[in-house]
Amino acid sequence: MNTERHPTETPPPGTTDRHRPSWVSDESIRHWCSWIHRDTPRHEAVEARLPVSLAPFDLSPLPSVPSCRPGDVVSAAATAAAAQRRWERVPIAHRARAVLAFHDLLLERQDQVLDLIQWETGKARFHAWQEVAQVAAIARHYARRAGRYLAPRRVRGIIPGLTRVTRQRVPKGVVGVVSPWNYPLYLGVGDVLPALLAGNGVVSKADPQTALTLLWTRSLLHEAGLPDELWRIVAGDPVKVGTALVDTVDFVCFTGSTATGRTVAERAARRLTGASLELGGKNPLIVRADADVAAAATGTAVAAFANTGQMCVHVERVYAHESVYDAFRDELVRVTESLRPGGSYDYAHDLGSLVSADRLAAVRAHVEDAVAKGARVVTGGPARPDIGPLFHEPTVLEGVTPEMDVFAEETFGPVLSLYRYTTDDEAVNLANQGSYGLSASIWSRDTRAAAGMAARIRAGSVNVNDGAAAAAGSVEAEMGGMGDSGLGRRHGAEGILKYTESQTVAVQRFLPLGPPPGRSPEDFVRRTNGQLALLRRLGVR
Repeated sequence: MNTERHPTETPPPGTTDRHRPSWVSDESIRHWCSWIHRDTPRHEAVEARLPVSLAPFDLSPLPSVPSCRPGDVVSAAATAAAAQRRWERVPIAHRARAVLAFHDLLLERQDQVLDLIQWETGKARFHAWQEVAQVAAIARHYARRAGRYLAPRRVRGIIPGLTRVTRQRVPKGVVGVVSPWNYPLYLGVGDVLPALLAGNGVVSKADPQTALTLLWTRSLLHEAGLPDELWRIVAGDPVKVGTALVDTVDFVCFTGSTATGRTVAERAARRLTGASLELGGKNPLIVRADADVAAAATGTAVAAFANTGQMCVHVERVYAHESVYDAFRDELVRVTESLRPGGSYDYAHDLGSLVSADRLAAVRAHVEDAVAKGARVVTGGPARPDIGPLFHEPTVLEGVTPEMDVFAEETFGPVLSLYRYTTDDEAVNLANQGSYGLSASIWSRDTRAAAGMAARIRAGSVNVNDGAAAAAGSVEAEMGGMGDSGLGRRHGAEGILKYTESQTVAVQRFLPLGPPPGRSPEDFVRRTNGQLALLRRLGVR
């Protein structure tokens, strides 16, 4: 296993547009790839590597990275487990120092990772920066609050004064993290940081499309002071390597499709291993009759088309009250048509590319199927090869009906469907259609009424007068899905407690729990019953 390390490079200003960023050298790529855990002897002439992925901006090949085998995953988990046994004895305040150092380095060198994210995903630079901002907030929050979240709690014992009980949190052991390509920094490290702070080791599976972003992040955490063996990274065949990971670790954190999430949950359940799953969504947005139409239209465009629609919480269906529907639709068209798609390593464009030819084909298929079955394109519609090979116009549809694929299936692209409604009850029922329940949005000047509606919507997060960012960015509040959108939560207390087990330590003093010597069981039962009745009369909880 190669453990040689080199300092993180500082890039010169500027990048090569639509190609490899100019500061990324072959040496830096080799250094990042050295973080992939492989037990393959270094003298092997041919190293197994992942199939080459393509850079979305121009379909040029991305650097390939070493491929792991199932045995490498087992070895990675064993290495992390050995390091974890030392790490859990490190005071939380000391663990937090490394995370805060990472926070500072991330902000200092953010242009590096912004370039990598754009190179690997094709997203607009502002949407790449949102990942940096979110990870910085997560790092700061858990570094400052982990001690409070994980602190032992004294609770009342069975015999107050004689039984001293402490409820404490102990680490799971080794956490497996499987993160997708669409948010390689936020989802790649945002779940890793609280797991580490809780005292665990981690094994992450890198997505082949965005492996360099994750490996760059691992290198930065090494520089921040995280022990090398504690966080291991594997890459390889999704089925073989992913299965080996689920079969090896003590807890699984998975973000991805609902279909794959079911497979992960079933496999983890065989070992009685816990799992946290954030899965798909078909997220609704409601525009009430009293909404600020201009603000709602702008917010809808952001919620639907940010990251080119490639995010689990993005809005795919909008229900506008019939009294404001026409005005809202017209304003939404104006806002949508003002968006600037393009591929550059700066902030000149509002929308980036789709990530792959398969993703582009899926988006086009949904639009073409809807049009063929009677839907109308209000704006957008076609792909935009004149901008880049994987660009697609942000698209708004009307007249979508249940027989169309776009009606209930997650598009995961820049496509939005509009519907009318007449009453709040109808809007809630429409929002609750389907099996997903990840995120929702309500726009209204009457925020109290909107909050009342929110409580009736089956979704893990509901935003009022915002598309998705208000809830997702509030890292002190939990975020996750209901129904087919997943299990468990990230962020907040649950986002770190899920990586621990609750352990009760009870210390009995002076008297045993039972009849003392020389006293009959009948006498003990009579006296105890009297004590129980007294506690009830005194209102003791």
